[in-house]
Amino acid sequence: MSVSSLSFHPAAIEEAISAAHWYRERSPMAATRFVTELDQAIDRILEAPHRWPRSARGTRKLKLPCFPFLVIYREVDRSILILAVAHGNRRPGYWKSRF
Repeated sequence: MSVSSLSFHPAAIEEAISAAHWYRERSPMAATRFVTELDQAIDRILEAPHRWPRSARGTRKLKLPCFPFLVIYREVDRSILILAVAHGNRRPGYWKSRF
């Protein structure tokens, strides 16, 4: 499947930046690894957006391999919208109002 566009909910961008800053304060190497894993996860989503099971309201999620974060996204008409870069153990479902 070919994806024609990728967009991010503004709050998802803030979540990614905030997490990267948090890791950078503790370890620049960890921050670099976090950003690399996030980039790779987004690439995987773009390559095959249907690979992960559909959840509530048509969302899908991919967990980062070494960090407790989920990339939550929706596909609509060949477009991917990243709704959240959510910590997997905090406030489940807080992002659901972003539809």
